[in-house]
Amino acid sequence: MNALLPFIAALLGGIGLASQPPTNAALGRAVGSVTLAALISFAVGTTILIAAWLSFDRTPLSALRGVKPWMFVGGAYGAFYVAATAFAAPRLGLASMLTIAIASQLVAALVIDHFGLIGLPRSPVTWVKIAGVLLVLVGVVIVRKG
Repeated sequence: MNALLPFIAALLGGIGLASQPPTNAALGRAVGSVTLAALISFAVGTTILIAAWLSFDRTPLSALRGVKPWMFVGGAYGAFYVAATAFAAPRLGLASMLTIAIASQLVAALVIDHFGLIGLPRSPVTWVKIAGVLLVLVGVVIVRKG
């Protein structure tokens, strides 16, 4: 695999995550419901994923037999994120909302990595990692004040 591909995927994913809250907030205003907007967002995403799975992947559904129930919770995280950011972005501003979300993601990531939670390998917290997250937290304050 091209070493640049994961970087490009993360870059484009980040652009999508920054674009998703204001798009869903606009949809929420148009339909009068953040929850309905989140549902529509997930329905569109689900439709695209079904098409991609049918076109390119075709992993058999029997693969689900070995899946533990807690592994399905990821969809709930995504649903909450979509609804929460559609609600928060117009109230906090996109930059503030995203810096708060990114800061909380980084703190959670440090904990998950340190303890090797959710099936990831352990990657102990270091002072350098803590310093990096603290810089992001300072950025949250600066963006909020700006």
